[in-house]
Amino acid sequence: MLEPRLQQPFFDAADLLYQAAEALGRPLGEALQACVACLTGGGKLLATGGPLADHAATLLVHGFERERPPLAALSLAADATPLRALGHPGDLLLLFDDALPAATALALVEAAHDQDMAVIAFSGAAPSWRTALAETDVLLSVPHDRAARVREVHLLLLHALADGIDLQLLGEQDPS
Repeated sequence: MLEPRLQQPFFDAADLLYQAAEALGRPLGEALQACVACLTGGGKLLATGGPLADHAATLLVHGFERERPPLAALSLAADATPLRALGHPGDLLLLFDDALPAATALALVEAAHDQDMAVIAFSGAAPSWRTALAETDVLLSVPHDRAARVREVHLLLLHALADGIDLQLLGEQDPS
């Protein structure tokens, strides 16, 4: 019977979301503060690391769940060269490492630091390159080894971050 196997990802995801909510609440708040400080300070958010990077840039430029002016955000190829060309001090790198080799993630973190940029790193459990992160960086490390579950939580983290940015920049939404 396939039904129990088809239901299992829902149960696994629910368990992981509960764990992640506890483990990632404080770092998510720090990530929100970093994003808002970057955007209000005239910087831009540069996202890299695959489809979630594209989604992040789209949410920031076009809005999440309400209309607002576009925010300065770009999605870049997972390569240090465009980051070095477009990143400036005060900008912020959103790094989604779930689809990247560790060496690529490390090179991106180092390139961001070379440009005096902070990093918000969306990662799975204990990335090997985490020691390259600076004190001003934020690690959103999902406590799971399966890439599919990690990506699901990354998407939720990204949506929570986009909602928080809108709330910080625009205030509470009118309940009309």
